[in-house]
Amino acid sequence: MKILVNNKKVAHDYYILEKYECGIVLKGTEIKSIRLGKFSIKEAYVKIGSDFQAYIINMHVAKYEQGNIFNHKETRNKKLLLQKREIIKLSQKLKLEGLTLVPTMVYLKEGLCKIEIALCKGKKLYDKREAQREKDASKRVEKMIQY
Repeated sequence: MKILVNNKKVAHDYYILEKYECGIVLKGTEIKSIRLGKFSIKEAYVKIGSDFQAYIINMHVAKYEQGNIFNHKETRNKKLLLQKREIIKLSQKLKLEGLTLVPTMVYLKEGLCKIEIALCKGKKLYDKREAQREKDASKRVEKMIQY
């Protein structure tokens, strides 16, 4: 498994409740750009349509340099491959509990591009500050132990 990108900001901004692995439907020039590492998931999120299909929105994949007229649009909506029962379960949680779906990691597994999405609940500002304090305190303790 080769990790291409890891979205660390998700752990800072959200409480991660559940994680799911899903495939993604890509065009030929998109997968070539992704293998080169020319993409971003920082502002991306997952939306479930009325037809019970999951789509990733705002995932930026740069145009492939050697692609010609067959090149792709950079921020087109891409379909995620999940089982229907998982999509129905997720859509119910999104509607009832006010949660969100955010991509956390993109990686290659056995030659296929996979995305790890997380069901998340947003953190308040004071929660983020508290988490930062705990992280700083643990770093100080580790530093003291080393000396």
